[in-house]
This record gives sequence, C-alpha cells and structure tokens, in this order.
Amino acid sequence: MLVTFVPLISVVSPVYQAERVLDELVTRLEAELASLDGASWEIILVDDGSTDESWQVICRHAARIPQVRGLRLSRNFGQHHAITAGLDQCKGQWVIVLDCDLQDQPEEISRLWQKAQEGYEAVLARRGQRTDSPVTIWGARLFYRTLEYLTGQSQDPDVGNFGVYHRRLIDTVLRLRESTRYFPTMVRWAGFRQTSLPVAHGQSARPTSYSLGRRLQLALDILLTYSDKPLRLTVYFGLLLAGAAFGLGLWMLLRALRGQIIVLGYASLIVSLCFFSGVLITVLGIVGLYVGKTFECVRARPLYVVSEHTT
Repeated sequence: MLVTFVPLISVVSPVYQAERVLDELVTRLEAELASLDGASWEIILVDDGSTDESWQVICRHAARIPQVRGLRLSRNFGQHHAITAGLDQCKGQWVIVLDCDLQDQPEEISRLWQKAQEGYEAVLARRGQRTDSPVTIWGARLFYRTLEYLTGQSQDPDVGNFGVYHRRLIDTVLRLRESTRYFPTMVRWAGFRQTSLPVAHGQSARPTSYSLGRRLQLALDILLTYSDKPLRLTVYFGLLLAGAAFGLGLWMLLRALRGQIIVLGYASLIVSLCFFSGVLITVLGIVGLYVGKTFECVRARPLYVVSEHTT
C-alpha cells in the first residue's frame, strides 16, 4: 500500500527571475524549518515563467532535497496566480507563504509559527522598518487607503503575502477562483481568527519586477474585482448630475419668465442635455453592475497552466 507523505508545514514561494537568490533562499529556509521542533515540512517553488535559469536552479535543489518540489508555469501569470498554483499543490496542515526576493526573511518563520500556536488561523507578518523606496511606500499606503474605502474592509499597508496560515483558511481561499488574484485581500475576506506580528524587513536581493505601469494595472484590477463601489459612485454621480440639472432647469425657467433669455430654445436645450446626460450615466452605472458580475461568472479560464513539475 502506497503511503502519501503529508507534511505538517508547507512553504509556498512564487519565483520570478530569481536565479541569483534561490540558493540562499533554500538554504535559509531549510535551516529555519529544521529548527521547528522536528516538524515535517515541504517547500514548493513556483517558477512564474522566468526567462533566466530559475527553473534549472529549482530542479537542482529538488534533486538534492526530497522535501523541495518545483512547478513551472507555461508563462508569466503573475505573482498571485503563482501563489495559487503553489497552494493548490501543497499538503501541509499549516502553510507559509513568502516572496523569493529575501525581503521576507525566513528567520522570522519561527516567531510567526509560535504565535500561530496560540490559536490563530493566520499570523500575518507586518513589516515595521520597510526597505522599499519612499515612492513605493507612499504609493502602497495610498492604494491601501483607497482599497479600504472602496471595499469596506480594514487594510494594512505594511502587511503583504508573508505569513503562517492554517489549512482551514487556505482551503477557503482556494474556493475563490476569480481570475483577478490578490492573496492578502482574499485572506482578509476568508475571516477566521487572524493577527499580525512585527517582523524585520530585509533588503531585496534582486531588482523588483513590478514597474509603475504593472503596479497601476494591478491596483486597477484589484479595485474593480473586489469592490463594486466605483460603479455605485458612478450611479450616485449620475443622480447628482440629474438633480443639478433639475435645479438648473428651474433657474432657467425663472430667467425665461423674467425675460432675461431672449434666444428661443436655449433654456430647453441646456436643461434637456444636462438632465438626460445624468440619466444616461445612472442607467449605464446600473447596467455596468450587472454586466460586471455576469462577466466574472462566465469567464471560466484556468487561473494558470503548469508546463513542468519536479518529481
């Protein structure tokens, strides 16, 4: 009878253009996991369509360490899709997610793990002294404040993917199969008992793969996927515009009765144009709510495609 190895801890890390840092990442992870009171573990490295030698490095480590497994996606699907691919494959009762650039320091895992044993389903790493540029830090804070307003959920700009998560929470996250993925927001939506713990934030060991354009595109996708408030605000704006047009119409009528408007048709044209513009925006906003929700449901494309995996 074949017995399947089921580890206590699974580590999932998305990998992109990281051939220079993978050796250090695996070495530090191996040392840290070995210190967790003999807990069984596995490491899943997901190559998100890297064009360098990242996959070859992953294969080398998988051949050397039985607990290391690798997945290679057919192209670059994005960091959070790669995380989903790793979560789909992991087997542990507890799951640790961290980025591969060593800003999420493996040596903090033991502290997060100990905190999780107090009865939490999620212990999130909160970065105290961030090593990112001021533009990145303030941009993140602005984005999270906007996201908090639009979604109605509390957001912490110092919390990313890094954390320890119980299998119950991960299984809930994996049931969310929308095409736009953003792991921190899905974790918050899942609920359960969550807390955060301050951790040291390391210096990135490689240049960031997120350009300004990619950051803005990701922000727009997240806002449109996890909140329908932009469409609701459009509806409110349309109603406000229609109300303003009604008030303008009364003012124009008063001026016409006083003989202050001598050009025939001017008043009716302005009032009609403003009023129906407001009505059209309102109707388009309402239709957009239904079209957006329907569009999310009918697109059933796979979230990622695995081209290779280690044995």
